[in-house]
Order: sequence, then C-alpha cells, then structure tokens
Amino acid sequence: MATLRDLRRKIAAVKKTQQITKAMNMVAAAKLRGAQARMESFRPYAQSFANMLGNLSRGVDPEIHPFFQRAPIVEKVALVLMTADRGLCGSFNVNLINAGVKFMREKEAEGIGVSLTCVGRKGRDFFRRRKVEITHSYVDLWNKFDYSHAVTVGRDVMGEFLTGQVQEVYMIHAMFINVAIQRPRLVKLLPISPEETAEEAVGALEYIFEPPVEQFLELLLPKYVNTLVYHGFLENSASEHAARMTAMDNASNNCAEMIGQLTLVMNKARQAAITKELMDIVGGAEALKG
Repeated sequence: MATLRDLRRKIAAVKKTQQITKAMNMVAAAKLRGAQARMESFRPYAQSFANMLGNLSRGVDPEIHPFFQRAPIVEKVALVLMTADRGLCGSFNVNLINAGVKFMREKEAEGIGVSLTCVGRKGRDFFRRRKVEITHSYVDLWNKFDYSHAVTVGRDVMGEFLTGQVQEVYMIHAMFINVAIQRPRLVKLLPISPEETAEEAVGALEYIFEPPVEQFLELLLPKYVNTLVYHGFLENSASEHAARMTAMDNASNNCAEMIGQLTLVMNKARQAAITKELMDIVGGAEALKG
C-alpha cells in the first residue's frame, strides 16, 4: 500500500496536470472562436462559388479546359490529407489518418496508385514511419493561417493533374459539425464535375461571357480549386480547436475524479495509521498496568 507521502505527491502532481489541462482548454476555446467565425463566414461564399460553377460547367464543352476532362483510364490519383501539427486533441488526428488509410487501400485494391500530400505534422509523421512515399508535405501552417498556403497546396496538386502524373485529385479534411462532432470529409477536387443544384429543376442558367469563355475559365477554375482547399483549411482548423477543447475538458474532469479517489485513499491510509498508533498507545498503557 502506498504511503501517505506518496499519496500526497500523486495528488499534487494530478493537481498540476489539471491546471495545465484547464489552461489548454481556455486557449483552445479562445482560438476556436476566431477559427469558427472565419469558417462560418466563408461557407456561404464557397457554396455560392460551387453552385455558380456547377451551372456554368453545364453550359460549356468539357474539352474547353483540362480541369473538366475525365481520363479514360485512371492509373494514379492524388490525395491531400489534412491533419494537425500537434496532438492532445482526442481522436481528431486518428480519425483523419484512418480515413486516408482507408481511401488508399480502396484505390490500391482497384489497382490505382496514390500520390500522397500531407498537410500537418501528425499525418506526415504517421506515413513517414510506415515508409509511405509522400509527394509533398506542409507543416506549421495552422499557426500562421493564410490564403497563400491554400494557393501553394492547390498549385502543387493542379500541377500534378495538368502534367498527367495523376488523373484525379481528392482531399480529406475534418468537417466541423459542432463543438462535440467533427467528421472526416472526402472532397473531389479534380476533374471538376457539374454539380446537381436546385436550379437545374427550373432550367440551366445561360451566361454571356466577356472576356471569351476560354480566357474566363483559365482564371476562374484555379481560383475554384484554391477556394476548395482554403475551405478545407478553415474547416480543419476549427475542428482541431474544438476537438482539443473537448479533450482538455474531459482531461480536467478526469483529473478532478482522480484527485477525489486519491484523497479518499489517503484519508483511509491516514485513519489506519492513527488507529494503529492509538492501539500501540493503549497496548503500552495496559502493559504498564500489568
């Protein structure tokens, strides 16, 4: 049985851990407010952009731009996997990595190779330890969040697609549902497919282009891909902070429960020690009387 000194040391250590988890919970909550505000303000823009491009792409010839063209045979695809740079956020990174592993195994079962791009240290380290070839990796992007990072990632995967190294491009990021729920989401970036929208039931919209449609799409389509990547960045960032806040809150509650259990054990041990001392005193007094 542990001594009173050991129990006091354990209680003190758990209390210090609880202070750390509470502080991390507050930091994550503060960061979540900003990340959630950016994400929620960007969602309508991303959705409107997708709807507009869905309507537009139905009215043009797919041969007009490489981003619309489907390869007759898919031999290799690119996957952009987003994870966090740090841990202590529950099962957030594990869920994203598992989604990436599942996607890669499904493609390999179909005889399709996968070019992996990792955004975040946790995903990169996981696949690097398993000797998986990583085409591109980006770390330390979440602290200094900027649209230029999304442009860099988008430019690299678009380059692979345009040069024919891959025939399709996918992205996996966390989708922010609420503070308690964040789910991995698979998004197809390239080739771009006309999306089914509510406006299709009424009739396709007609556009008059100025400048010509080829020049217009040359500028618009890369921006669309960058917008999808940036949206993934925002969703993933908000999901990470929410997952860390929830994990640290659970850790603080577990610390409080552990402190209560250790205190109970310490009180029992102290009571047993006092009882033993009293019995020794009484026994000594009885011996003196005899």
